[in-house]
Amino acid sequence: MTATTGSSSPSDAAGDESAFADLCDQARDLAHNGHFARAAQLYEKVLEGGSREHRAAAALGLAVARHSAGQVSEAREAARAAMETGHPEYAPRAAYHLALSCEEEGLLADAERAWTAVLDSGHEGYAPAAHHGLARAAEERGDADVARGHWERALAGGSDSVPDAAQDYAERLLARGETERAEAAVRRGLEAGEHPGLRMLLGAVHVERAIEQFGIVVDTAAPRGRAVGDPSLPAADVPAPAAATAYELLARLLAVRGDQESAAQVWEEGTRHTDADVAGEVRSRLRRGFLEPDPEAEGADEAQWWEPYLETAEAEGSTPMLAGELFAALGAAHARAALPLVEGEARVAELRGALEEAVRTPSEFVWGRALHDDFRERLRKAAGSSEDVLPEGWPDLG
Repeated sequence: MTATTGSSSPSDAAGDESAFADLCDQARDLAHNGHFARAAQLYEKVLEGGSREHRAAAALGLAVARHSAGQVSEAREAARAAMETGHPEYAPRAAYHLALSCEEEGLLADAERAWTAVLDSGHEGYAPAAHHGLARAAEERGDADVARGHWERALAGGSDSVPDAAQDYAERLLARGETERAEAAVRRGLEAGEHPGLRMLLGAVHVERAIEQFGIVVDTAAPRGRAVGDPSLPAADVPAPAAATAYELLARLLAVRGDQESAAQVWEEGTRHTDADVAGEVRSRLRRGFLEPDPEAEGADEAQWWEPYLETAEAEGSTPMLAGELFAALGAAHARAALPLVEGEARVAELRGALEEAVRTPSEFVWGRALHDDFRERLRKAAGSSEDVLPEGWPDLG
């Protein structure tokens, strides 16, 4: 029998495609188990072998394997090869993969082109995700009208991607202060499926509404002459307890939102209110939980030097930092005073030096001067003197 040349028979072609299918199956198993380099080698064999039936699947698989192996540019090249096949399933999946890859690298124009390719494929299953991607791209360009149209279609898809799109959109709306539309986006997302992130955002919507309502009360209770948030509001009198409650809740909710600067401003306005009853009520709420002095102790009715620092820390949300400073100062002073005791030091000069270091420890903190001044005043009173007993600048002399 003499060998002949020519095109392969249909049975040979079928056999080749069967072998290519086996290679694709093996490659998928390897990739699933984390062997991305070996998977990529098998996918490349399918592509180099000229498979028509499995070319799109192999190119997409190669893109995923290379991307997982950190070969990003090679992965994008493979994804584009899969897109060029025009396969009804694998081409839009490859475009989807390419779009996400470009977004990760900040290649927004390339990502937008890839999302457009997903949409142009006509695959309804990927349309919501494509609209979501295009909405993000339009947001980055600042094209609000185009973005809004894509957001609407992303939320109308009824697919598994709707809750994530709703969360993304609602977060952006909340950041822009569009509370009503944010809530509408959240509820549409929840209609498509339960989602913890959307539940969190729904809570954030309620927080924003509460801030708005408490803000109205605060503006209404503001001292006359200050511009209120809504000029149409009547100049109504607000009872001191209600006004103080509004000041407190507004400040605390602003802190929850993360706007600590505005929270501190609200506390300050409340404690400086021209109505003494309102100011007193607000200060009492600010000081809730503060240590109360023993009523029988000497000077219990006097203001303590540390109270303004505690009030400021509470209003500004910096109480943990203040506590940390106090513990740091206490630890340093204790160590300096205790070291001579542990070492059995008996020489007066060394003991005096250790105590001087311990007493100076608070000086480096903003509240240190107030502590020194408090001791100065206590010592003056104890000495029965009308003048300072300690020299000016003590204990930080020389």
